[in-house]
Amino acid sequence: MTTLSTTSEQARAGLVRSMSDSGVLSSPGWADAFRSVPREAFVPRFQLRSRGGDRLDTYTEQHPGFHEAVYQDTSLITRWDDGGTAVSSSSEPSLMARMLEAFDVTGTDRVLEVGTGTGYNTALLCHRLGADQVVSVDIDPELTAAARQSLAAVGHAPDLVTGDGTLGLAARAPYGGILATCGVRRIPADWLRQVRPGGVIVTNIGTGITVLRVDGDGAAAGRFLPDPAAFMIARSTPAQVHHRAGPYAGLVMNGIGRVTREDLSDVRDTDGFYLDLMEGSALEIALIQHDVLSVVLTVEETDVYGLVHPDTGSWVRIKPLGRATAEITAGGPRDLWNERVTLTTRWVEAGRPGPAAYTLTVDADGMHTLWREEPASTSWQL
Repeated sequence: MTTLSTTSEQARAGLVRSMSDSGVLSSPGWADAFRSVPREAFVPRFQLRSRGGDRLDTYTEQHPGFHEAVYQDTSLITRWDDGGTAVSSSSEPSLMARMLEAFDVTGTDRVLEVGTGTGYNTALLCHRLGADQVVSVDIDPELTAAARQSLAAVGHAPDLVTGDGTLGLAARAPYGGILATCGVRRIPADWLRQVRPGGVIVTNIGTGITVLRVDGDGAAAGRFLPDPAAFMIARSTPAQVHHRAGPYAGLVMNGIGRVTREDLSDVRDTDGFYLDLMEGSALEIALIQHDVLSVVLTVEETDVYGLVHPDTGSWVRIKPLGRATAEITAGGPRDLWNERVTLTTRWVEAGRPGPAAYTLTVDADGMHTLWREEPASTSWQL
């Protein structure tokens, strides 16, 4: 077992106290897990955004502020892909706590964790449920190997498998629940087939965390947790490089396409509308336009906005012309501007509802339907 310093114990106790006081950590079992499992055993080296957010600071065990950094309630980045996208991290502890509290399985249920990553969340599951009941899968063999060593160092030996977690792990099924510490575009059909009736699936999809209950027909339904959240998207191979907005800045700025002028005089807060438009924080936008990238550039103290759909080569440049007019330049077959404006306008008119306002259903054939009841019943087939 790893010998824990007083500094580490005090830092962990402070994190647990903070999460308990805020209400995100409520059950004694999960509080004990966070208090007992040393996060630093799984992140001996990581990067953390500076307080100003303008740079990434690197921490190792020799750093004088190591334990204080480890037990901040924030994600710790541990790996990047070749395109510069973060592909592995130790997630924000309060978000982990919310997901674990929602993962209501019993100690007699075998569970599947998708996205072993550093192994820290795996260790929390092992502490609470017992390592014999925990199966964890990750696409990256280097991650599973490192996690296995870290878990062994703190006394846990769950079943770790290297593979594509979006396929689940049929050989160990059925499961009482699947907990994914990565994001998915859609709920994989294999997950529905591998969770027993009455079991639970907790995962990030879009900008929310959904908690789905699987029924006897192989379908699932459930609500979203209240707070927005977005994890790194699951990879199908260790070498997969996700699209990023940065490389498309030149296309957005210099692309030649169809030009129109749009009257935004109906928008009360134009600046706020641009922010809503580009962030895509609405759950329906994140799910319907999940493969659309946003670009914001500043040219001569003026913001220029862009949307890009890499798979079809569609793009749009949005150049504000005063308070109530914008010049729209677009290329490619997909009308990203009108799609995004329609979705954003409806979301704003509904009062900018958060994830808790939505329900997700997935039928046995994989059809996803997003529902929102207020202010009027609305649904989207995804």
